[in-house]
Amino acid sequence: MSRPIQKRILVTGGCGYIGSHTLVSLLDPSNATDSGVEYSVVVVDSLANSSNESLRRVADISSLQNFTVRQDGSAGQDDDERLVFRKVDCCDKDAFQSVFEEFAPRGGFHAAVHFAGLKAVGESKLVPLLYYRDNIQSTLTLLELMEQYGCRSIVFSSSATVYGVAKDETAKLKETDEVGVTITNCYGRTKYMIEQILGDFHSSHPLLRNEGKEDAKDWSITILRYFNPAGAHPSGKMGEDPHGVPNNLMPFVAQVAVGRRQHVAVFGNDYATPDGTGIRDYLHVMDLAEGHVAALRYMDQDNSKNHKSGLGKLNVFNLGTGTGYSVLDMVRAMGKACGKEIPYVIGPRRPGDVTIYMADPSKAKNDMGWEAKRNLDDMCNDLWNWQTNNPNGYGASD
Repeated sequence: MSRPIQKRILVTGGCGYIGSHTLVSLLDPSNATDSGVEYSVVVVDSLANSSNESLRRVADISSLQNFTVRQDGSAGQDDDERLVFRKVDCCDKDAFQSVFEEFAPRGGFHAAVHFAGLKAVGESKLVPLLYYRDNIQSTLTLLELMEQYGCRSIVFSSSATVYGVAKDETAKLKETDEVGVTITNCYGRTKYMIEQILGDFHSSHPLLRNEGKEDAKDWSITILRYFNPAGAHPSGKMGEDPHGVPNNLMPFVAQVAVGRRQHVAVFGNDYATPDGTGIRDYLHVMDLAEGHVAALRYMDQDNSKNHKSGLGKLNVFNLGTGTGYSVLDMVRAMGKACGKEIPYVIGPRRPGDVTIYMADPSKAKNDMGWEAKRNLDDMCNDLWNWQTNNPNGYGASD
């Protein structure tokens, strides 16, 4: 049997919820079996809203030897450098460039997966300049350095928030639907703006070649629009660890279930749905993580698993299940997982909330060969396993 191809992936924001689970998928031995590729990862994270403890859990799950973080928290790695960490703010170009310089003599990076950024919808309305500066500047810095060091393949962590308020709330959202016009928060607008930047940047290289700049090589860019990630790694060792009051429904429900909070606040029960509460498309975080690996394969020239290739192209994909669950469906499913009823209180609607928000994920299946495999019970059982084993997350307390 031939040895797997070695590919080093730069992962920005890799200590966060989705990023850390994606690391597990990237380090999974099945990649070598399925596609003949063995990934190593270099994680760049400022730890502004995450913890490097998640990397210790990744190393444990992935059976990496002697992963350690320096006493000052600035760096870490395992014996074989399959998992390397550098504490760097992606907006700090000099510090970020030092990471590219470090790995350039060893072949640099095959591709980047870009998670880094601020992500709290409510907070983004209060401090919009912080969100515009952090999310957009980090992306610009990353793209400039990737171009400079010859890494021209990127997966961008976008969001379904770019669709804004759909014209037809009952229809599943397609990648061709209108974006950017009815976004209700600054976080969503930063994702939309970055998508536009990526589109303009991708289009510029053929134009540059027409101007005689033959070194203007095409980029491979895949934009993933997430719907509602939920759940945790099935080991119970990793999961979502929000600082303070959770912004998302399911970690809040889990904290109520474990006794950290009194009840779930349900915002509105007068929507045109079977139980009156809003319906969303929830996706297991491990399915989402595997979507990033599928995107990397999709952009590779040596990708033999799928009949379509994203090499040198810009593409957008919805990652969701195409199935909707109401707020009360989620509360009851979590109650089933933990074996007790979860108290909730009905309150008024929140401004900007919509009735139904679901993905049409068929393009991801047809083009990348990706589809969600896990169901609602899997999400809730894995989330409960994480919450009961880690009632205070990775160790932080409110």
